[in-house]
Amino acid sequence: MRILVLNGPNMNLLGVREPELYGGRTYADLLDMIRAEADKLGVDVYFVQSNHEGALVDAIQQAYFDEVDGIVLNPAAYTHTSVAILDALKATNIPTVEVHVTNPDEREDFRRVSYVRAAVAATIRGHGLEGYLEALRFLVSRASA
Repeated sequence: MRILVLNGPNMNLLGVREPELYGGRTYADLLDMIRAEADKLGVDVYFVQSNHEGALVDAIQQAYFDEVDGIVLNPAAYTHTSVAILDALKATNIPTVEVHVTNPDEREDFRRVSYVRAAVAATIRGHGLEGYLEALRFLVSRASA
């Protein structure tokens, strides 16, 4: 099983960006956590992070051509603005879990709208970096069912 872990804008600044919300662990720490969990689950993971909407769309489309089995997606700020990412998810139809480190429903009003939610199998929000591990486990259990 191959899973793409796709992160949107500013996620590369974990540990620096608003540590009171996102904690002190870095993006490198996140990748290490995910790799360790993927090893336990026996899945291959690869990572893309971009601050550019088109690069995220390209990664979703490439995942289709690479026959990726699932996507763990934190679109970050594009959650609330990107019809393009939604359309790419709908077009490729790859099982996707939307992940948010914080709970957008408990933040500013504009963060309560998720465009991508219409095309995902599940949403995990407010569980910190561990939400990514939950998303991996969800995709593996779904593929095993």
